[in-house]
Amino acid sequence: MTDTPKIAAARIEVEKTRATLLETLRELQQRLQPKTLVSEAWEKAKDKGADLAEDAVDAVAKRPVAVGGVVAALAMFLAREPLKKATVKFYDAMTPLFEPRLKAVALKEKRAAKPKPAGASAKRSNRTPRRAAQKKTEKP
Repeated sequence: MTDTPKIAAARIEVEKTRATLLETLRELQQRLQPKTLVSEAWEKAKDKGADLAEDAVDAVAKRPVAVGGVVAALAMFLAREPLKKATVKFYDAMTPLFEPRLKAVALKEKRAAKPKPAGASAKRSNRTPRRAAQKKTEKP
């Protein structure tokens, strides 16, 4: 059976459309593969990160003093415990030796550690607490 030229042209058009559709499907399969999706996401993330870094460098270049202050504040916040310890050590080192130091906390801990006899607590409450003897460590 022979096709009329109109039918033959329609069949050729259908085959071209089918080929185009199959090519589009292959391209979609390639684009939707997990490997391709991850690769594209990684590239976009790198580009976005580079843009953010460039913006940050521009901001630092415009306001170096403000950025330095923020970085210093952040560093002090993160290192607050070591800074506190260093400040206490510095204060202790700079305090003159003849200046009396408070030992109330240490005395309370020692008293709490010793078990008290039953009658001693009532007898002791009437008296004033003893003061620890302070030694003079300064040499003449």
